[in-house]
Amino acid sequence: MGAVRIGTRRSALATTQSGHVAAAIEGLGLSTELVEITTDGDRSQAAGTPLAGSSSTGVFVSALREALLAGEVDVAVHSLKDLPTAPAEGIALVAIPQREDPRDALVARDGLTLGELPPGSVVGTGSPRRAAQLRALGLGVDVRGLRGNVDTRIAKVASGEYDAVILARAGLARLGRQGEITEVIDPLQMLPAPGQGALAIECRADDGATRDALTALDDPGTRAAVLAERATLATLEGGCSAPIGALAEVAESDEDGRWELWLRAVVLSEDGALAVRRSASVLLAEDPQDWPRQAAGLGDSLATEMLEDGAKDLSAPSTTTQDPHTTAQSAEVQNA
Repeated sequence: MGAVRIGTRRSALATTQSGHVAAAIEGLGLSTELVEITTDGDRSQAAGTPLAGSSSTGVFVSALREALLAGEVDVAVHSLKDLPTAPAEGIALVAIPQREDPRDALVARDGLTLGELPPGSVVGTGSPRRAAQLRALGLGVDVRGLRGNVDTRIAKVASGEYDAVILARAGLARLGRQGEITEVIDPLQMLPAPGQGALAIECRADDGATRDALTALDDPGTRAAVLAERATLATLEGGCSAPIGALAEVAESDEDGRWELWLRAVVLSEDGALAVRRSASVLLAEDPQDWPRQAAGLGDSLATEMLEDGAKDLSAPSTTTQDPHTTAQSAEVQNA
């Protein structure tokens, strides 16, 4: 088997994440080569053009998948929360490595936490999910939209244009910038995006050699957790503008050392005034091969209950406040 060609976006975060995957693949005794791909989403960001109203799904994903199917690369690496929830024909999600901390993080001036920000403070985020949950906290801050990569967003705080920004802790950690975090936000205050903190490794479905080799990088607990979250998103028909948060965790149960999967989810109105929250759990089978089926079932059933509780009305997409960083059936873009 020759060098594994790894397709990656060109951003600092994407290449760093792909570098981690390359190191893991090399740990299996294989050689690797990074192949940088420019996506439509990257070109839009560079031109300062909003993605709102785009008819394409997964604009940060499609170019990598096209390169994969064309045989230009053997593997594509994505932030898992970028992936559309629907499966892609001809492509296998071969591995989901162990997840980074999925929580959101605050980077604020003067080392402040959320609770310490004075009323009227300007807090930036490009995510309707974060914005809605921030408004729901009733802190009296001024929530404003935000575009750009991690450097651009944090620079808004350094320049004084914003008092704080909210990003994914995982992205900051992978970039070695966790020292700039002033608060890691408790999920009780802000549930993360489905799949946040996890990476997705895809290959062609008919590439048996690559599939067999890279299966060793898959973490069953992480896969179960993110599949539960993504099943919740899919059933809720989250789309690009719906404020939806979900977090699942695998923990040891009280029954003979068995494992249990816990799932929490929230759907909010865009102003954060209304919300439907639910949680559920399932005792996992002894064989981890059964976990994906159980996880998907848990997410689907929880989301169905939430729809019955009124989440359907809250999760309807809005064309007026669409997040410029997301696309239909994708939780959020990047770990940012």
